Amino acid sequence: MPDNDYVAILDFGSQYTQLIARRTREASVYCEILPPDASPDALKKHRLKGIILSGGPASVYQRKAPTCDPKIFELGVPVLGICYGMQLGAKILGSKVSAAAEREYGRTDLKVKSSSEKLFRGVPNETQVWMSHGDKVEANSKEFEVLASSKNCAWAAVRHKKRSFYGVQFHPEVQHTPYGTQILRNFLYAICGCRGDWEMKSYVDNAIAEIRRTAGKDHILCALSGGVDSGVVAALVHKAVSSRLTCVFVDNGLLRKGEAKKVRDFFEKRMHVNLVVVDASNKFLSKLKGVSDPEKKRTIIGHTFIDIFKAAARPLKQVKFLAQGTLYPDVIESRSATGGPSVKIKTHSASPRSWSAASPSPARASPSAAPAPSPRSASTSCAKPTKSSSRRSRRPSSRTRSGSTSPSSSRSRASASWATSAPTRRRSASASWRAWTG
Repeated sequence: MPDNDYVAILDFGSQYTQLIARRTREASVYCEILPPDASPDALKKHRLKGIILSGGPASVYQRKAPTCDPKIFELGVPVLGICYGMQLGAKILGSKVSAAAEREYGRTDLKVKSSSEKLFRGVPNETQVWMSHGDKVEANSKEFEVLASSKNCAWAAVRHKKRSFYGVQFHPEVQHTPYGTQILRNFLYAICGCRGDWEMKSYVDNAIAEIRRTAGKDHILCALSGGVDSGVVAALVHKAVSSRLTCVFVDNGLLRKGEAKKVRDFFEKRMHVNLVVVDASNKFLSKLKGVSDPEKKRTIIGHTFIDIFKAAARPLKQVKFLAQGTLYPDVIESRSATGGPSVKIKTHSASPRSWSAASPSPARASPSAAPAPSPRSASTSCAKPTKSSSRRSRRPSSRTRSGSTSPSSSRSRASASWATSAPTRRRSASASWRAWTG
């Protein structure tokens, strides 16, 4: 477990929760994405400096709407609620949340009450923000102070007068909020008192050390596609355990010309990785013949890969762990970052959802800082690879009450992140481990 300042991000289903994590890490503050029901007692085991409640597609007054343990407001650290997170925090602390007469979606003019307020230091009194909500907070003025407002949202930003809770109805994590990064930095530094003691190099060192601690002297199997995602994971695991890593590369016939040879040459000859190569191109192409629906294609590719991979892995009797690399946003598109209430965008054949219906959830987001020279992240999910049913793709609607969508839908680059066990025993999107029993 890294000995850095720690910010917990509770995921209530926003497709772009990882953007909050990315901005946080860009500010040199270590963070993890956790499920909504993260245990306050487990959070206290870290050097906890603050908590961020993400957006989400639900309404807080709906039946079975995701919530958090109210005790997180008693941990003595600042809490920032974003969109749904603001509404949830306000509701838990005694305010009313109801459907707004008019929705706000898109660029909105925001009037800041006082730029001397810690959360809005360095932010003009009039600025633009990105809104995406259909509910509104009707805060009790005895308990809450208004920090900013918009034309249709009188309580666009609030602060609790007794507890260290801040809420913003807009999305500071997206590029369409010009001073959003400044607002998040104000929360992290001026309010939480973070030191900015985390950097990408810290991750690499911690990742390798954690892999060694987790694997011990056991052997590891890695599903290698030849792309950056699984390639980064393979490189990290190989650096940690050397010859105790075996990679299985399945040629599905859909690769670029000469790519299979390049993968083999690089990992076998240059990195000296134990590599098992399976040419299954004919099998994949025959199963895809006549199929035009993209979601069906992804499902066929995923299930076929699992069958072939299991067959290739079965003779490897020494293997105890499975490392599987997936680009972090692909994990988000296929399922919630934490097994939470996110709406699925599409299935990814290499995502944890494709591997097991009960696949482990990523507890730690790993967005890299923009200047960092790291590639797109690979995430590893380790679980027994079994077939699971695939739901049809549904794009997140912009017409949600609390507003979980944002314009910043660009696939944020995330560096591979190896995580220690999370409070709920969920592990990182970039490196979740379970004993391999296949």
